[in-house]
Amino acid sequence: MTLLSLAHVTKTFGPTLALDNVSLDVAAGEVHALLGENGAGKSTLLHIAYGLLCADAGSMQVGGQPCELFTSPAEARAAGIGMVHQHFTSIPALSVGENIALAAGWPETGKRAERRAASVVARLSLPLDPTALVSALSVQLRQRLEILKALAADARVLLLDEPSAVLAPREVRELLQTLRAFAASGGAVVLITHKLDEVFAAADRVTVLRRGVVTYSSPTAGQTPATLARAMLGADLPRTAPRAAVAGDVVVRAESLTVGSVQAGSFELRAGEIVGVAAIEGNGQRELLRAIVGLDEVGVVGGTLRVTGPVAFVPEDRTTEGLIPEFSLAENVLLGMVDGADRWLNWSAIRARTATLLAEFDVRSGGPDTAASSLSGGNQQKLLFARAFERAPRVLVAEDPTRGLDILATHEIHERLREAASLGIAVIVHSADLDEVLALADRVFVVANGVVREMPAAASRDAVGDAMLGLSPQ
Repeated sequence: MTLLSLAHVTKTFGPTLALDNVSLDVAAGEVHALLGENGAGKSTLLHIAYGLLCADAGSMQVGGQPCELFTSPAEARAAGIGMVHQHFTSIPALSVGENIALAAGWPETGKRAERRAASVVARLSLPLDPTALVSALSVQLRQRLEILKALAADARVLLLDEPSAVLAPREVRELLQTLRAFAASGGAVVLITHKLDEVFAAADRVTVLRRGVVTYSSPTAGQTPATLARAMLGADLPRTAPRAAVAGDVVVRAESLTVGSVQAGSFELRAGEIVGVAAIEGNGQRELLRAIVGLDEVGVVGGTLRVTGPVAFVPEDRTTEGLIPEFSLAENVLLGMVDGADRWLNWSAIRARTATLLAEFDVRSGGPDTAASSLSGGNQQKLLFARAFERAPRVLVAEDPTRGLDILATHEIHERLREAASLGIAVIVHSADLDEVLALADRVFVVANGVVREMPAAASRDAVGDAMLGLSPQ
């Protein structure tokens, strides 16, 4: 039985055609993966299904019954559709039970909400203390709460937009098992993900969007990463050039370093190597990386930290820490030129240099005077790397450098990081995606519970993932 059917959905944003005659059918008992590049229309389609956006045209059926396209999430929830968003939507100051009640539209509040939530938690076999404050929850438990919120109103269809972006491997497996169990109970799941291993681990069917058009829809069985990448890109993914890691001089040395929640960390980083930092949010890696960068708001409490500069920084949030969206590309490039005050007023030279960088780094835009807000996420990220390279750094620190980027933009950023190391730059990469860390790094450091430790060269993916959770080696 088809639980959710979207037919001939079209959506425009001004002159941009985001969805063009898109149809999607999701059956009971099915996990259906929705793939595509950034800007392909995946989130837009789910937002229309959940009533967050209004389509220009199209129709839908829920449970085999025709209905009007929803105009609000409340209508979607009433029809049995729940959604887990890419970013957490819970209110940290409220308890788990209060957040569940709020999302489900229950009239109960306070202790009554928590008691009712306890019955939902027990029924769904997703252990979580209804009385716990959300602010005290780990990332994995917050993700579990998001699923509970979506299911509390007895959802039969679950829409998920990149739910595993901040989870360790063990937690991802648990999440996928939860989705499979929900489908096995008669529900239906639509899963947006950029991680093809999750598609093959959990999805029965896959639909690919490219520039707002369905280019591929098929059972997952018989597909390969190459066939799905080709469907998303319209061509094969470029091959990665081999890189021989050659470690040079020590450019970062920490001895008994105490900063933020990191206690007595000691390590060395050398020119020409890529060091990966694997850690779950909130374990001290943010403060550690910012100490290496030398940001003023971070103070080293104990020990010593010696960094041979200059240092370039690509922060995790490109729109609040990396760029000023309302400024032009030339103005944003200028913000990274902290040396050479004589250039500050030479706007002709700044625009010319920005145009050169845009061409060198394939930043697709309207030119140096274009607002940064008009760029896609991938092009914004490439602009940050262009600015970082312009500093001719000895050390490059990159936080979640491909967060939210599609498969092609991710490949391009990875090549830039490898290029930096080949130029003799010490590259430090933290990513919430462990596979990304392992694919890039010559050495891997794990930060867990404030402790920094280097993993053995032969450590398995599961061993690194367990270390991220603070588990002892088996």
